[in-house]
Amino acid sequence: MAATAGGNDEWRFYRSAVTDDYRWTRKAPNGETVGAATEGYERKADCVANARRNGYTGPDPDFG
Repeated sequence: MAATAGGNDEWRFYRSAVTDDYRWTRKAPNGETVGAATEGYERKADCVANARRNGYTGPDPDFG
């Protein structure tokens, strides 16, 4: 799921198909990755909390 928050950056929240954990990435308007979860999270809430500590200000994401 992609969301825009924290300026014009695009945030992507997803569940890893390989490790079955929750992760996020943040891309600048130029397409460059400027942030990402440094670990996978077992709980969605922990993943979202980590993204918020890194600048995410949008609504709680839908991980699909």
